[in-house]
Amino acid sequence: MLNLKDINWKKPGLFAAGVAFGTAGIKILTSDDAKKLYTNCTAAVLRAKSCVMKTATSVQENAGDILAEAKQINEDRATEAEAEVVDDYCEVAEETAEAAETAEAEAATEA
Repeated sequence: MLNLKDINWKKPGLFAAGVAFGTAGIKILTSDDAKKLYTNCTAAVLRAKSCVMKTATSVQENAGDILAEAKQINEDRATEAEAEVVDDYCEVAEETAEAAETAEAEAATEA
């Protein structure tokens, strides 16, 4: 015969407690107050998302401006460097021409 004292009541008790808490949890989660809470939390998340997106857009616009200015600075530097190279070449050419003229003049005076 089945003796109730020999049964380990721990496992069936835990199961019954789980069913009771699960049922109570479902009731709480589907209540009107819980729905209001979910709605308010979702609205707050959407507001935060909007704020973050505005900030991200602002950062992207600033990054675009910075990139454009940096490119312009590099173009200006390249133009200046090219002008310096041309100036240096002209100076070297003039010096070479003057040295050739001086050498010709010295050769003519010696002859």
